[in-house]
Amino acid sequence: MKPMLPTLHNDIPNGEEWAYETKYDGFRCIITITETTIQLMSRNEKPLETQFPEIKNDIKELRQKLLPYLPLTLDGEIVSLTSKHYSDFERMQMRGRLKSSDKILHEAERFPCSFVAFDLLTIGGESLISKSYMTRKQELEQLFKKLQLPLYVSPDLQNRLQFVPKYENSASLWQEIKMEDGEGIIAKQKQSKWDSGLRTKQWLKIKNYKQSNFIISGYDKTNGYFHLSVYKKGELLSVGGFSHGISSEERAALVSIMKENKRSESHTQIDIDPAIVVTVQFLSLYKGQLREPSFVSFQFDIKPDDCTWEQLMIGIAPVHNEVQFTHLDKPLWETNDVSKEQFISYLYQISDYMLPFIKNRLLTVIRFPHGMFGEAFYQKNCPEYAPAFIKTVRQEDIDFIVCNDLSTLLWLGNQLAFEFHVPFQTYDTKMPTEIVFDLDPPSREDFPLAIKAAREMKKVFDRFHLKTFPKLSGNKGLQIHIPLSKNSLTYEQTRIFTEFLANYLITSFPEHFTTERLKKNRSQRLYVDYIQHAEGKTIIAPYSLRGKKAGAFIAAPLFWEEVNEELTVNKFTMDYVLNRKETVGCPFKEYYSSPQDEILKTIIHDLINLTNT
Repeated sequence: MKPMLPTLHNDIPNGEEWAYETKYDGFRCIITITETTIQLMSRNEKPLETQFPEIKNDIKELRQKLLPYLPLTLDGEIVSLTSKHYSDFERMQMRGRLKSSDKILHEAERFPCSFVAFDLLTIGGESLISKSYMTRKQELEQLFKKLQLPLYVSPDLQNRLQFVPKYENSASLWQEIKMEDGEGIIAKQKQSKWDSGLRTKQWLKIKNYKQSNFIISGYDKTNGYFHLSVYKKGELLSVGGFSHGISSEERAALVSIMKENKRSESHTQIDIDPAIVVTVQFLSLYKGQLREPSFVSFQFDIKPDDCTWEQLMIGIAPVHNEVQFTHLDKPLWETNDVSKEQFISYLYQISDYMLPFIKNRLLTVIRFPHGMFGEAFYQKNCPEYAPAFIKTVRQEDIDFIVCNDLSTLLWLGNQLAFEFHVPFQTYDTKMPTEIVFDLDPPSREDFPLAIKAAREMKKVFDRFHLKTFPKLSGNKGLQIHIPLSKNSLTYEQTRIFTEFLANYLITSFPEHFTTERLKKNRSQRLYVDYIQHAEGKTIIAPYSLRGKKAGAFIAAPLFWEEVNEELTVNKFTMDYVLNRKETVGCPFKEYYSSPQDEILKTIIHDLINLTNT
């Protein structure tokens, strides 16, 4: 059975005859369940159950509950959710290419996909395809209720089967989709029937296209595509090309101009120097290339030099309208070529990795209004001029900012908040959700002391079978994080463990390490700061920039194997960390799925008994 398909449309239709759903960027799939079989079929009628075993296994676990409703046919999308309205296209492409069963199972465990159901075609063997969309939707919702399955979509759900709700108000849904950078919206006529394989105008898809300016750098005679580029680090970077959207007259004129001003020409290609700027519409970027690009207009007043990778990143960031970026060419360091534009672009590109570590925490930032050219100041209180969307939590007569979304992060970035410091717990508990050891050598030249301390601690962690996560402080030391379940241990309990480990280090290596608070008494030894782990104290957040004159370095998460004599903070610049994101991913990716409190409770219990005997 081939699915019914929507027609691409420019505008969202309005009227009482329409209902609206989120359009997800995944693999269209029809699931057919009988008493003996489970079949996942792609849009092109290819089986998908081997590719997505986590979905099939979830259905198997529902077998007994499903029996009264079989045979059953569901229409929907297989997605890799990162938010309510967003499915990770790149991850879906990767899953679709996997052939090895071991790799498929490994990825299914690391990043499980879900089936989001939006239509019900058969229930109890009865076909519903001739009934109205509203009838089918209501019956689907009733089915999910009876099966005790979620009636919404969320990446936080353990259920691999989820229900796509309908909306009567397209405006509110569209705003949510834009804020989450979702693919788009599907408008469905309430009385529409379901027709297999039909491309229908009773279902309309409206995509969340972006626009940006690009340099025309070439023309491919073989396929009619104009090549597009932007500047990155002073070099032209290819980002794909377009052929659609341009009229025949505009195409002829553009090719003529390119021939007249060409740098070179062959029988297949025309190349020109940067001179012509165009606005292009596109859906997203995939591996640095534009998806679904189409021509919008020429931009004769914009210089090619203004078409940068950073401008592209900032321009496509899905933020509230109140977030305005100002003075983007402002230099921020005397010793490094770092501009405000590059800093905000970094925050956007690293946001998916950074936001989980500052979410629901009372934020303290250090702002540098003039970069490294002026004074800095701490900011805890949310300023009166902050936009209305900024979330705050009041504690101890302070209105702390809580940075849970991209708009807040980039608004703070535009305020030149370089450093993001967070407490060890979320705002809704007084108990830590992590332990962090701060290894603070006397100077940057003494960084090898931090490496030695971390490696000695790792031996102890391994003995206890504790999973721990090291990171650079971004300045001169290292920090080691241990995740905890919420409300599992008190600060008094964790102090027993942190003090034990600190004392172990200074007893074993008194010439190298100390817990002396006063710098003048440390004698060039590394300070093992376990006292800092306390209520009301803060630590630099993973992926935060540090405002140090030595350079624009990052508090970067590390793999343990990287904690060796070759490690240096100097290479962990914004560009380097963004490249790591694309090549090796996040060393802390399993952080929130690896709470260590059960092991720590046993260790703390044994330490208390040891002290009392």
